[in-house]
Amino acid sequence: MVNGEFEGFPAGELRFTSVPDLFFAELLPAIDDLAELKVTLHVIWLRQREGKQVVTRAELAADETLAQGLSAQDNDPESALAEGLARAVARGSLLHARIEGEAGHQEIYLLNSEGGRQALAHIQSGEVGTLGTVGVDRPSAEPRPNIFQLYEDNIGLLSPILADELRDAEQSYPASWIEDAFRIAVAQNVRKWRYIQAILERWSTEGREDGTSQRDTEAKRRWYTDEEFEQFFKH
Repeated sequence: MVNGEFEGFPAGELRFTSVPDLFFAELLPAIDDLAELKVTLHVIWLRQREGKQVVTRAELAADETLAQGLSAQDNDPESALAEGLARAVARGSLLHARIEGEAGHQEIYLLNSEGGRQALAHIQSGEVGTLGTVGVDRPSAEPRPNIFQLYEDNIGLLSPILADELRDAEQSYPASWIEDAFRIAVAQNVRKWRYIQAILERWSTEGREDGTSQRDTEAKRRWYTDEEFEQFFKH
């Protein structure tokens, strides 16, 4: 950020954090304190981004990203953290427990979800320690194939000159666009990079239409075989 102004999200594929719909429908309208909101969202972010089912007070206090956010409203981020946590626990969005261990006591916090409630019950019953419940069971995301793999799988061997063009395209267009353009080329049996490139360029200048009706599908089929793309169908 420059001078406190957000410059916008960069081009390309971005990482996203899943937030339950119920948060926006019920919890967000009830939250009336900025520190509580920031702390709650940060715990959700840690759970999704790092797979943390349990987070300690010490970890939150040492988190520079959270501290920076809390400092924007309070010169003392530690007091803002304490206030935000207390409010979130009182509201019921976060669970809290004081755990005694060999290194002394720990203040732990968990999202008040089914997984969080089960993890807290296991900890309080002495079945597992906090480290045994840190992981969150999440489906592993399949990595998107890069543009070179897509080319070799669907078109053929890659030349050094074309590799530079593919690299430029990968930096210019979202990964989902590139995958869809390759998919269209295969469906139309036009396995040529120039055809794929023309589709990407048109999407970039005119935008994409994602209608799902049969009429839209037929229009799209004609769109990819009209005069602009006719040259790519000639052998």
